[in-house]
Amino acid sequence: MFKMKKEFSKSWNTSKQPRKQRKFRINAPLHLRHSFLSAHLDKELRKKYNKRSMPVRKGDKVKIVRGSFKGKIGKVESVDVKASRVFVEKVEMLKKDGSKSAVPIAASNVILLELSLDDRERKKILERVKK
Repeated sequence: MFKMKKEFSKSWNTSKQPRKQRKFRINAPLHLRHSFLSAHLDKELRKKYNKRSMPVRKGDKVKIVRGSFKGKIGKVESVDVKASRVFVEKVEMLKKDGSKSAVPIAASNVILLELSLDDRERKKILERVKK
């Protein structure tokens, strides 16, 4: 029987098999998982920066486009790179005991409306792409 390698391989290119795609994402190191957190830019930002998508960061303003919170707009509170999830402020669920807890959302289910440009590296990337 065929056995798949357990360790992560950067040289792996693509596969049609969903199990290999899942394995790639699950075993990927954190510095590569950052790119899995990319979301589409809205139309104005797309024209302004000449770029279709960017990784989501804390402080970005996003609009949720899928799921039970569809249409809600808020700032990103935190980003969980390990689980590939984004937490948006005021997107909470009420627990039975009355407390509220943040709902994790996949980055592919949001659209970036405003970018947080307090990071110098992110500014450089956008300046390069803009030209």
